Formats: sequence, structure tokens, C-alpha cells
Amino acid sequence: MDKTLPLSQWMNAPRPDDTPIAWLGDHCWTLGQLRYDVSALTAYLQQQEGERWALCFDNSYLFIVALLAALHAGKTPVIPGHSRVSQLEEQHALFSGVLSDQTLSFQGRLIVVNSARRSATSFTALPAIDDTRFVELFTSGSTGAPGRIIKYITQLDREIELLAARFGERLNGCCVVASVVPQHLYGLTFRIMLPMALGLPLHAAMLYYAEQLAALPQDKRYLFISSPAFLKRLDTQLTPPPVAMLISAGGMLAWQSVCETWRWLAIWPDEIYGSTETGVLAWRHRQEEDGPWLPFPGVNFSHHDDILRVTSPLIYQPEGLPLDDILQFDVKGRFSIIGRRGRVVKIEEKRISLNEIEQRLLALDGICEAAALPVTRGGRQGIGVLLVLDDAARQQLKQRGNKAQEFAWRRALLPWLEAVAIPRYWRIVDEMPVNSMNKRVYAQLQELFHENP
Repeated sequence: MDKTLPLSQWMNAPRPDDTPIAWLGDHCWTLGQLRYDVSALTAYLQQQEGERWALCFDNSYLFIVALLAALHAGKTPVIPGHSRVSQLEEQHALFSGVLSDQTLSFQGRLIVVNSARRSATSFTALPAIDDTRFVELFTSGSTGAPGRIIKYITQLDREIELLAARFGERLNGCCVVASVVPQHLYGLTFRIMLPMALGLPLHAAMLYYAEQLAALPQDKRYLFISSPAFLKRLDTQLTPPPVAMLISAGGMLAWQSVCETWRWLAIWPDEIYGSTETGVLAWRHRQEEDGPWLPFPGVNFSHHDDILRVTSPLIYQPEGLPLDDILQFDVKGRFSIIGRRGRVVKIEEKRISLNEIEQRLLALDGICEAAALPVTRGGRQGIGVLLVLDDAARQQLKQRGNKAQEFAWRRALLPWLEAVAIPRYWRIVDEMPVNSMNKRVYAQLQELFHENP
């Protein structure tokens, strides 16, 4: 595999204009068309006030146009992790305006990005992207407020170098398709950065169903960037597409899904372990259930005051970063993931802030106290909540009935929370159980969900 191309050179490197970049249906965008679209948007953004622009896109090619234009124009791309209008308006102080491929009903400044589908007749090199430029991402923080994470372009480039060194030869000649959005670091790194840096054409649309994967043209070799949730829903009766390599990240991949993937595609998935804060940390290519994780070069783990910290070439803090996961190491430095600490949980590969769920519930009329926690039923994990209500809300609950009231609460939360974060299990209590230190004991709270719903 050739040397990776740093993001700052995606536009200016001497490559032919007819180099394929992305496709959607019968249309293939070339480097010449990308140069035209990026140049036009760069010039427009240079005339706009405001430093920070949120990127909200379904189309990956247009996401790339916006990302590059913002950086070449000297702006900061902000990736909010979602495109929900209610939250964009709530978080409007985090950015100057929104770049999107959709006409959102956003009350702030909105620029709708399109492609002219034409090549530049002559290309003038764009303003340089220097090493101080960065992308801002937002994740669910432990307080429930969005957690701001800065990723310098040099960090992203270094991450791609690590991945290319590990997987590069296997990616030769692949086209990249994905079932994950570029609105999170995993999608940004693997669906956008990796193909652009290695010169691999990428699919501009996201795959939602196994039928879409099976319907891909059979005359190509594919790298499929997936999530465990997608692989759980495979229909192995479909005609298998020519997937040469499959990468899964964002959550734990069940062994049953690994085996189903092998039976359908005749390949074993490559799994990635990491986080938005840390970048990639480890990988595995297991062909048995308990295969350990192997750290990437330069990744080191250490315990300090009962907290596990990690350092790596992708982490700029010399003291490293703390991990929420509980890891168990063998004598060779490989590890297994045996649990998770903290108030952020992963459900369907989504980072869910339990604090945010509680805060959203407390904002509703009549709810005095709220406790959110993960609840597992029949092998499926969802959110359970315990609520303490005031007298008026209790009277309303009696009049409406539990199901009708729970439906009303769910509907009130929908503008603010992702679907997997909406509570599935509800319990009303007279007072919140606490220990002698007046702290909630979540193992005790879990017991209240043991009976059938």
C-alpha cells in the first residue's frame, strides 16, 4: 500500500483529476469535481463571519466537501454527533452556523451544501491547512452536558498511519462502504479519513440494511465499515456481496455475530477498540470466542490510584487519559474487557449519558427525582429509570394509567435523546433508595427491575 496522504494534501497533491473519490448510484465524483466543489465553498466561507461551523450530513461526499472547505477557509469544523434540530438550537452557542446537505428548520445560520458535479477547468492550490488546525467533536460527557473533544489534523493523520501499517496490504483495490455515520470519530476515521488517505473510492450513502449490502455490484471488492448492531441483523439467506474485509467498532461484537458473518461472507471481522477521546487503542481478528485484544504500537496502559490510564502516539497529554473500561491483561500485554465504570454506557454502539437522561427527565413537570441505569432483559440492554413524582404528577398517573403516562414521557424526551436512550423500563417509587452516606447504590436500584415488566 502506498504511503498515506495527509489531510492537508488531499486537494493540493499532484493527482489526476479523474481519480475517483466517491460514488452514489450511477454517479462517481472525481477529484476534479471535488476540487471544484471545495474551492467554491471555501471562497464562500471565507466571506462569512464566524469561526466554527457544525457539519450535519447524510452524504459522505458532501461531508468531505464541507470538512475540507472549512479547514482551507481557516474555519473550525464542529461535529456535533447528530442532526437533531432541537439539540442544534439548544447547542447553538457551540458554533457560528450549520453546514448541511439538508434544508433543516434550524433557526440559526444554515448553509446547504450541494455538488455542482463539474470539474475545475484550472485548479489553483487552496490556502494551506497548517498543523494547528483541528476538528471539534462532541460526545456524551459524565455530567450529561456535551463533552468537547479536540482532534488536531495531525492526530487524525497519525491514526490513519497506524491503521494503514496494520491493515494496508489487505485494503489494496477495495471500495469502502459503511453502516456508520461520519458524525462520530469511528465513522470520521474509517469511513472518511482512511479511504481519502489511501486513495480508495467511498460510497456516499450509508447502508442501513443487509439487503443494501447484498445489493452492491459484484464487480468490486469492498471494505465494509460496520457496527455490531448491523451485524446482529444480518440475513444470511441473501446473496453474499464480495466483501474482502470487514471492520467493526463502537461496541462489543457478540461471538454469535462473528460466526454469522463468517458463514455469510467467509471472512472474520477485524474489531477495533478505542474511544473518541483516545483514538484507536487495540484490535483483534479472533477466530475463537475469547480472543484477546492486541494494543497498537506505542499504546501503553498503567494503573494510578486504582484508575487505569493509557498513553499512545495519538494522545497528546503526557500523563495519558483515564479509561472507563475495566481491562484484564495477560503476560504478553494482551487484554480482555471485563466491565465498565462511570456514568456513560454503550447501548447499540451508542454512548449514552445516564446523567443526561436524568437531567432531561427532571426538566419535565412533576418529576422530583430520577435515576437512570442500564437494564438487561432477554440478552437485550435498554435504559431503566426510577422516578419520584410530586403529588400532582401522582394524581395524573392514577388518572391516565401507567402505559399512557410512560408514552407521554417518552414522547417528551424524543426531541432531546437518541432512540436507544429513551427509557424502556419505568418504576415509580415513593423515595429514591440511598445508603447511609445518602448515595445511590445502583446494584440496589437494579433489583427493582428484576421482576417482569
